[in-house]
Amino acid sequence: MKIIKILVHASTWFAPVLVPLIVWLLVSEEDLKRLSLQALVFHFVIWLLVSISLFFSYFLIGIPFLIIFGLIGFIGPIIGIIRALQDRRFDYPIIGSFIR
Repeated sequence: MKIIKILVHASTWFAPVLVPLIVWLLVSEEDLKRLSLQALVFHFVIWLLVSISLFFSYFLIGIPFLIIFGLIGFIGPIIGIIRALQDRRFDYPIIGSFIR
């Protein structure tokens, strides 16, 4: 189970939609379902925020947001991997409060 959690978090860099979706569909354990759904929504929201920030960066307004959302999208899964290695619960920033 620990390896699946690590894989869901690490999927940010190789299959951000596919891995969480497969885990969510195939696994029956509630903790893994919650984590994979959070990861799926997190990847989508970060992608959307970075895209919007990228558009506004042409007007120089979005550059700080692009940096912030890019860092959140990079650091969040790393913290999740570390927590999964320690067998501790991890909720993605903002998304975790909506998906329980």
